[in-house]
Amino acid sequence: MTDETLPKNYLLQREEHQAFVEAVEALGRVVREQGPIDDKTAHLIQLAAAVAIHSEGSVHSHVRRALASGATPEEIKHAIILLTSTLGFPTVSAALSWVQDILAEE
Repeated sequence: MTDETLPKNYLLQREEHQAFVEAVEALGRVVREQGPIDDKTAHLIQLAAAVAIHSEGSVHSHVRRALASGATPEEIKHAIILLTSTLGFPTVSAALSWVQDILAEE
């Protein structure tokens, strides 16, 4: 991802707290490299977690990252729809609207 595609708030945090954000980014790289799960699947898993905690910004981020890792819009939506019986329709519906925010930018 390039700076042009990163959320403004993230860029601001990175500017104001450079060492902290670099550490968080490094942690993300390390945990992804520690196992056999490919990047696309990892981002779909992280997307599901973002939906579960109702984090619109994180959903936006992981939709972008999943797309960059080769996930299709249909795979992203399906990953979220699969959460319906666990998280409920209102949560899934909200998350699908956040997905549309990003897909509309593409």
